[in-house]
Amino acid sequence: MKVVVIGGTGLIGSKLVSELGKHGHEAVAAAPGTGVNTLTGEGLTDVLMGAAVVVDVSNSPSFEDAAVMEFFRTSTTNLLEAEAEAGVTHHVALSVVGTERLQESGYFRAKLTQEELIEASGIPYSIVHATQFFEFMKGIAASATDGDTVRLAPVRIRPIGSDDVAAAVCRTAVGAPVDGVVEVAGPDQFPLDQLIREGLAASDDPRTVVTDVHARYFGAELQETTLLPGPDAHITETRFADWLAQQP
Repeated sequence: MKVVVIGGTGLIGSKLVSELGKHGHEAVAAAPGTGVNTLTGEGLTDVLMGAAVVVDVSNSPSFEDAAVMEFFRTSTTNLLEAEAEAGVTHHVALSVVGTERLQESGYFRAKLTQEELIEASGIPYSIVHATQFFEFMKGIAASATDGDTVRLAPVRIRPIGSDDVAAAVCRTAVGAPVDGVVEVAGPDQFPLDQLIREGLAASDDPRTVVTDVHARYFGAELQETTLLPGPDAHITETRFADWLAQQP
């Protein structure tokens, strides 16, 4: 089966292409570097020829409110239109647990717009909601940093390894469309401030993590369960401590 992976050269995309190949599928990495640009439509017709499934794991190069909305609205519209012409029978997108609860954030408003476009497209689809990746802890810390202080709310989170995300997206892509959302999360639950504190300490980062119940997360104030999946989420096996011990 031919599966086109939009964003196929990135962190999740490259792992997904490898995982699909191991299962005997023809996985094609599509990204601007391979001549496929969903913002302009360049290369879409050719790369989608003969594809049964398209998996979109691309991300906006900018998190600025207007830019990220433009990215997800335009790229998703172009991609879905090209899929309809090519006869693609399953569209899979990677999104984030809690997207619908994080609408104070411009980034998550854009992700919800992406999901709504997919749902309205008429193409059978599956949306994978993952919790935040272990690899994204530095990004969370950076977004919450002021000088030498990282200000974070003590809300709960179940971070996940990127290998486990890729495996979950692979399972979804080769299965039947669910026309809904599948959630996936890691096995450990932490207060967000504690998680980042442990991650920074492990890399000898001198910044101080300050607990602040009103600290914003990419522009959104958090409630205790905002970042947690529901009871039916698939729980993966890789623990944060084990992943951390393997890092250089």
